[in-house]
Amino acid sequence: MNLIMFDMDGTLINSGTMIANTINYVRVNLGFEAFEKNYILEKVNDPSINTAEFFYGTKHFTPQQTTLFEEYYHKNCLLELEIYEGIEKLLQELRGNFKLAVATNASSVFANKMLKHLELRDYFDLVYGYDSVQKPKPHPEMVHKIMNDIKTTKEKSLLIGDSHKDIQAAFNAGVDSILVNWGFSNHEKDAIENVEELEKRIYKKFVK
Repeated sequence: MNLIMFDMDGTLINSGTMIANTINYVRVNLGFEAFEKNYILEKVNDPSINTAEFFYGTKHFTPQQTTLFEEYYHKNCLLELEIYEGIEKLLQELRGNFKLAVATNASSVFANKMLKHLELRDYFDLVYGYDSVQKPKPHPEMVHKIMNDIKTTKEKSLLIGDSHKDIQAAFNAGVDSILVNWGFSNHEKDAIENVEELEKRIYKKFVK
């Protein structure tokens, strides 16, 4: 069975305002100044930085940081969410011909909540988050786990995302990937600009 895995934030849905507000809530409560939204979204997807250290000044996320993050996220994760233009139509077209999954570094609990709120959850066979694995993207564990649970192979799988963490996770798992440029990063090369082009690329891979 052919499998398409989607990142969530910045790929399926625009949750940038909520993510930036959550990180700034933690920062302010820890005594740091708030960052500008676009700066946060650029850095949160950068695989070359330690996210905990960059945003909160610690090598690893602490219980206090996690509590603050989840406190704000739980109350606000359904605010200011938008489905990117063309995404739901694409999912409708793909659903009958492919297995579909979400591979997100967000919590799977919140991801399910957000997707249900936007009436997208039923399109997906699986929704896995950072809490579904020991090592999130760019580590390939999440990709491998989805393929194993769907019972398919890397040759029949594709990962779509808006960050280099997604592309690295796919590469590390030996899976083809597509980088999209409507999310939180502004890629100068190797990224596609709209859902119409994404659909063409998907069928180019799977329809021989």
